[in-house]
Amino acid sequence: MNKLKNRLDPSSGKPSSRMTERDEASRLRASSNDLLTLYLCKNFNARYFAFVIFAFSMKIFFICSKKPKSQEAFRRMTELYGQASADEAEYIVVLSGDGAILRAFHENFDKKIPVYGMNLGKVGFLANDYSAENLPERIGRAVQTNFHPLRVIAERSDGETFSSIAVNEVYLLRETHQSAKIEIKVDGVLKMKELVCDGLISSTPIGSSAYNYSAGGPIIPVGSKLTALTPISSFRPRNWRGAVLPEDCELDFEVIDHASRPVCVVADYVEFRRTYRAKVFLDKSVTLTLLFDKDNTFKNKIINEQFLT
Repeated sequence: MNKLKNRLDPSSGKPSSRMTERDEASRLRASSNDLLTLYLCKNFNARYFAFVIFAFSMKIFFICSKKPKSQEAFRRMTELYGQASADEAEYIVVLSGDGAILRAFHENFDKKIPVYGMNLGKVGFLANDYSAENLPERIGRAVQTNFHPLRVIAERSDGETFSSIAVNEVYLLRETHQSAKIEIKVDGVLKMKELVCDGLISSTPIGSSAYNYSAGGPIIPVGSKLTALTPISSFRPRNWRGAVLPEDCELDFEVIDHASRPVCVVADYVEFRRTYRAKVFLDKSVTLTLLFDKDNTFKNKIINEQFLT
């Protein structure tokens, strides 16, 4: 106990300035018995003890990209807060950009773990500002955005199938210099016999401000129970600008002349080439949770995005 007391500033009960960040992190990972003993020391600050217990009882799985800035943040965060496995974690913290956040959802959606992004990429629309300080407190105060992803089931003419969730969007895209020709059905009803285009986007509210918005589609608020269907460079019919649909609509796409006009299906970043047909629907069996700081909510981001000039 004396050894632990000597490593604290007697006046505040907080770590001595002589301690390195690594020493501090190691000390805070002490056993619960050591922490209890430390708490009973006369000069130990009870509020600080409460923070220690909160911080190190939180199991976090950190994810980073290959970029040096992201890897340096990963090193520092894991030294400060430890690194839980994906199977035991209560939270996933992504130290990168939007692409890594999408990948974290794809790789861990079955674990039902909330994701908290910290932007070390370029756009960071799905992320919060990066700071190594007070991470457990930020997570504890964060606002939850719960949503269902899309599910795409695609098929090639040889019978090979593909299935994936999509957080942002599912899109069909021509693979060659020739335009794609796509038949569209909504809830089994033929709505467009032939759309000649570069592609077609089915977007969630979460993804509506991304590729969908760039292609001329609408931004849709989370919780609106709507999805967007937006053409990419529509050629025939030239004046069709897409549709806003109830989220429970099931979409069926069939690629016309698929052998000579091949089309790729993409679920966020996962590709399935030379697709013959695809079905897209909201997968209500999966609920994803994205965390945002209170001054950085997704609702505010969606509103602000529409007034950018």
